[in-house]
Amino acid sequence: MSDDLRPGLDGRPRCGWGTSTPEYEAYHDEEWGRPIRDADALFERLSLEAFQSGLSWLTILRKREGYRAAFADFDPEKIAKFTARDVTRLMRDPGIVRNQQKIRSAIGNARAFLKMQEEFGSFDAWIWEYVGGKPLLGKARGRGDILYRLEVEMPRDLNHDQRVALEAFAETINDHNPRERLLRDASAGAAKVS
Repeated sequence: MSDDLRPGLDGRPRCGWGTSTPEYEAYHDEEWGRPIRDADALFERLSLEAFQSGLSWLTILRKREGYRAAFADFDPEKIAKFTARDVTRLMRDPGIVRNQQKIRSAIGNARAFLKMQEEFGSFDAWIWEYVGGKPLLGKARGRGDILYRLEVEMPRDLNHDQRVALEAFAETINDHNPRERLLRDASAGAAKVS
């Protein structure tokens, strides 16, 4: 997603993508780039990003309530117990994008997520410890950022082979804050909202 800031209908600066629909405006203003500390909320975001792969994020936003209903409010303990019968049920559910590979991946990821919780205490503690518990502002990349940790250190049985989904996940929970960047740029005399 673009780093270019544009005024929304209300004149507030947003990333360009955040001005195209009411759903995007609400998501941009209320969720995007806000640190998430709750393990289940992190699991939901990671799952939705994986479901989004190859699709518009708007498609997933519009079906999010359907995903929550279909996937037990993204409770990893419940999802880890899903069976082939659940896969069949989910493939018939019009409230979600029905892709068998992604559905099976979500179930496998719930199982792997629980293993991580057991091994590290909690997913949120594991991921935030890597950046000292504080969001990184800007586009830091390297050994000290969350994306590096996701790609390199996640347990191998967690399906994380889609770099775009991981990058989006890392940005949504960590390093994207246009308001902070705008304030920082304005204090340097470089604020530009076109």
